[in-house]
Parts: sequence; C-alpha cells; structure tokens
Amino acid sequence: MISSRLDFKLERQATGSRARAATFRTLHNEVRTPLFMPVGTQATVKAQLPEALEASGSQILLANTYHLLLRPGREVFRKFGGIHGFMKWEKSVLTDSGGFQIFSLPHSRAMSEEGATFQSYVDGKLILLSPEVSIGTQVDIGSDIMMVLDQCIPSTAPEEDARRAMEITHRWAARSLAARGDSPQSMFAIVQGALFPELRKESAARLTEMPFDGFAIGGLAVGEGKSQREDVCEFTAGLLPADRPRYLMGVGTPLDLLEAVHRGVDMFDCIIPTQVARRGGAFTSRGLVQLRRAVYKLADVPLDPACSCPVCAKYSRAYLHHLYKADEPLGWTLMGQHNIHFYHQLMRDLRQSILEDRFLPLYHQLREVLGQEDEENPNQHPVRLRFKKEPPRTRGVYEVFTWPAGFSCIRQTTSGEIMHAHVPPIEEARALYIDQSALASRVRSTGPDDMEPLVIWDVGLGAAANAMAAILCCEEQAQNGPVRPVQIISFENDLDPLRLALTHHHHFPYLRHGGPATVVEEGAWRSPKVPGLSWLLLPGDFRELMACAPAAPDLIFYDMFSTKSDPDQWNHAMFRDLAAACGGKNTELFTYSTSTAVRAALLTAGFHVALGQATGSRGETTIALTPEAAGQPRGHAHPLLGSAWLGKWTRSPAGVPAHLTGDDRTAYESAIRAHPQFTGVQPQPARK
Repeated sequence: MISSRLDFKLERQATGSRARAATFRTLHNEVRTPLFMPVGTQATVKAQLPEALEASGSQILLANTYHLLLRPGREVFRKFGGIHGFMKWEKSVLTDSGGFQIFSLPHSRAMSEEGATFQSYVDGKLILLSPEVSIGTQVDIGSDIMMVLDQCIPSTAPEEDARRAMEITHRWAARSLAARGDSPQSMFAIVQGALFPELRKESAARLTEMPFDGFAIGGLAVGEGKSQREDVCEFTAGLLPADRPRYLMGVGTPLDLLEAVHRGVDMFDCIIPTQVARRGGAFTSRGLVQLRRAVYKLADVPLDPACSCPVCAKYSRAYLHHLYKADEPLGWTLMGQHNIHFYHQLMRDLRQSILEDRFLPLYHQLREVLGQEDEENPNQHPVRLRFKKEPPRTRGVYEVFTWPAGFSCIRQTTSGEIMHAHVPPIEEARALYIDQSALASRVRSTGPDDMEPLVIWDVGLGAAANAMAAILCCEEQAQNGPVRPVQIISFENDLDPLRLALTHHHHFPYLRHGGPATVVEEGAWRSPKVPGLSWLLLPGDFRELMACAPAAPDLIFYDMFSTKSDPDQWNHAMFRDLAAACGGKNTELFTYSTSTAVRAALLTAGFHVALGQATGSRGETTIALTPEAAGQPRGHAHPLLGSAWLGKWTRSPAGVPAHLTGDDRTAYESAIRAHPQFTGVQPQPARK
C-alpha cells in the first residue's frame, strides 16, 4: 500500500449509500469530511474576513496558482514564508494548479507537451506554465495540498480529444510529483477522461499507481448535463482508493454537493456561495431566497430561523434587502457569510448522519428542500432595481445613451456608433439572433441521445445583449422540459461596454442575472439551474482567438462594430478564417450588416449568403451558411441571394475591395459569379 502524507482515516460509510465520513491531517489542522472549501482565488474569499470564515467552520480555503503567480508573484510568498502568514490564515490551504484558468481565461495561449504559454492579464507578458512552474509556485505559496497541472477540456469533447488531454495530464502528473521533491506538502492527482467510462477507468488506474495523497475528479461541470455529471462522478469515485480523499472540483449548489456525497465524494469547492450572495441570494433551510425582491422590504424576520450563524441571529430580511437595494458592500459580506455557514452546516449535518447511520433518510429529505427557490414568496412581478445615486455614465470611450422612448444603449463616443440602436438591446438581440436561428426549437432535447452540445459563438460581446438573449431563451425552454447542453463562447477585445452597463443594470434589465458579472470576473459561468448551459469569455483579438475556442460553432452571432469603425473585422480574410474555423460543421452566421461589400466578402470566403428578416429599424439582415448548412433542410428555409442581389453587386462600386487590381480583382469577381448559389442565375438589370 502506498503511504499517504495525510494520515487518512475512513470512519464510516453509510448504509445503502457510498457516502463516507473520514478525517485526515494536513500541515496545519485536522480535517473532517465531507467538507466544503470556500474559494479564495486571490488569497481572499471575496467580501469575507478570515475571522468570519474560521468562525463559520472553514477547514480549508482554496487559492489559485494561476492568479497568484501573476499577482502578487512568487517572490512575495517567499518573503512572507507562504500564504498562511501573508493572509493571516492558520488553517489549511489547497491550491489549484491553474489548469482550468488556462482553459477558461485565455488572452492568448498555446498548449504543448512542455506546458501552456499564455499572456498575463497583469502586464501582457508571455508566461509558460509548466508542471514544474506550477508546483514550484505552489511550494512557494506553501499550501497544504497541491494539485497537479492538468489539461482541462470540455466534458463533451470527442473521445480522441479526451484521450489526448488525459494522456498529457498523466505525463504532467508524473512531472508534478517529481517537481515536489522533498516538500512535506501533500499532492492530489486529477482523474480525467470526459464522459467516457473506459477513459475514466484508464485514468484512475494509471494515477493510482503513483504515490498521490488524494485524488480529484476533474473535467466535470464544463458542459455536460446534471445526470451525466452525477453518473460519471459515481463511476469515477468507485474507481478511487478507499484510503484517500476524493475531491470533486468546481461543484456546486447545495443539491449538487448532496448528490456527490451520496456517490462517495469527500471534498468540494465552488464560488457559488459568494456569487449568489452578491446577487442578493441566500440559501436557507426552506430553499433559495432572493432578497433583492420587494416582498422582503418589510420582512422583520431572520434570514433563516433554523440557522445559527451570526447574520441570522442579528439581522432581518428587511435590512439585508435594503443593503442589496442600496448597493452596499455590507450586503454581499453578510449574505456571503450566511451562505458559507449554510454550506458548512450542511456538510456537518451530512457527516453526523453518516456517523449515526441515518444518511439515507436525510438524503431523501434534503433532496426535496435544497432544490426549492423562494417557495415562501413566489415571484409574481419583476423587480425594478434603483440606485440612490447614479454612477458615472461613461467608461473609457463608451457612454450610456438613453433614447427618448426611455430605453438605454451603449454608445462609442469616438465613432458615435450605438450598440443595438432604435430598439431595446434585448429585443433586437432576440429578433436578429434568437428568433432567426430558431434557438428555442434547437435547444429542446428530443431524447437521451440528444446530448451533443450546441455551440454559439458570440462575436462582439459588447454589453452582452446577444449572449443574454441566448441564455434567457435556454432558461425559458428548460422550464418546459429537458434541453440539450449549450455552450456560449463570447469574443471581445474591450470589456468596458459590459462593465459600464453592469454599473447601470437598472437601465439594462437583462443584466440582472448571475451570468454577466461572473463571466467578466471569472471568465466563465455555468448555469446553476440549467444543466449543460455554460458561458465562456475569450478576451482579445477575435481573429487570433478563433483557434483557442474549445469547440467549433453551430451558430455565430456576428455583431462587431461596423465596417466604418473596424473594417478588418468584415473583409474576405476574416471571413475566410472564420469559415475554416467552422471545421465543416452545419454552421449558420447571423449579422445585422446588409453591406454589399460584406455579403461579397462572405461569398468569396465560401459561405452561402441569404436574406435575413427585418429587425427594428433594419429593413433586412444577413444570414451566411457554410456549404454543409446550406445543404440541410434548415438551410433551405433561408432565401439565398439571387439575381436581384447579383445585379446590385455588379453595379456597386463597393462590390470589390478597392485595393484589389488586375488579376486579383478579376479573381474576386469570378469567385462570386462562379459561386454555387448563383449557378444558372443571371444578374437582374437595374430598373429604369
């Protein structure tokens, strides 16, 4: 038997369940399982004092190597003798290796056998994060438990990609062990393999041959459905040694934790307790309570009468409601303190029930409660959020522009262009992108085999109206029945418009949602309500980042600033690269531009081009289809441009880029005339 540095002791396993209670000892304290680890990414749990975390029962905090490597840097931890002295935390710290952040927050990156090269968001420098650099940084940080560097990919990736990522994770795991040297810190391996049981089995077998002190179940909560996650979690946990801790990474809601404990998992981490608190949500013994709602304005009752935390003992729901409405940071702090206490109390209750062999009845009881949302006061009316003092209406070169009709948009002051002009942003987004793409019908699940994720590329995030329209559509459909996994990938080189809109969310009601603030702050968001719905942000130049996207698109919402402001985003070269990035899929692209030059560029890049519906003040829009999509029944529903457009193009001075001359100009013109969609079509002459 391979010895462990944690002195793990399994105390009891529940009857009729795989739920376990155990203890182990780190360099700083004894740890009792099952346990939840609050996320302190940057050596702090957001809006929480270390004293409050300790009082709530926090045994281990999670910090992130990726972020701490960039700021404050390894030299700071060497100066202070590690993270414990630096942040004045006396109990344990687990450091994630940075693998997921490389996956979800790439400004630019390149993966190789050596490691991941990425661009620092602090100073723009290129940094190689290898297993040796990751472990060396974790040694300097002085965490009690270090995680190996792994390659994270979407859980729904093809088997070939999943195997490739799994195998490099195994090689990096061996290098991580070697890099630890004689450090007394413990180290966990990460079992990968996506949704493929044979790969999971192979990964567990390979890693358990090595002298790791614990094992994590990685590669979940990144695209799969809830039932898939639970099945893979149970299968993988059953492959792991009984004498080592089992850690499910990045999960999740209280109900998620309950289900995973039932399946044999010991340790969890997630940002949900503090992020839900930031949006005015509190987990209680009666379900999730949304304190932002006006129904709590006069509620002179504790947040949760069954809770023993200091917040519930002292403050009323009315006061917490007031703090949220006034946008006071204390509201986030107090609700976050309560939520973290709730998570810890849930773990304590589950542990005690396991030790007393009454877990299964408690499991069935809690399943009925933890999934509820505001059952005491069902929401009947939308909530209008107001600020007492209007925050600045400008940020960088952007401003909040309010139309006489009363709705607001974001305007770029340098060009004068307005995002979603003339109609409310969310309405135009629905008409132009959601309705035309028939997203509602696309996301409905037709059966157990319909689990291939639908991938949406949101090109030009702006103030997130298009992405949020897609998310809201998925949430609406999920209320009516099962939906397929949906992954939204947003590309944006300037986040100022969204940051500005978020500070004015009373002007942009669609932003009153957990997704936008989280995706700006963390780079990724996963829906706590709709299994398989995720949102990834890739900040930087779109043309450079196409290759970094984890999946080719099924739908493209192309919403860049116009050719006048940014001509390089609308030319033949851009659309040629975009067509190649579609990878032979049945991809449909939707855009507001009806420019003859833009449509010509799409055609010469290999797309078929169709006439899109009118939206708002736009008499028509544009739809582009890959050849594969054009040949499908859905593609036939879009009327392709024909003789009328071809005649218009022939007469247009903008039909061919001005810089093309001679043979290049002739080749460009020939590419359009010979395009398959114009076979047998003659240009329609101009009307007299």
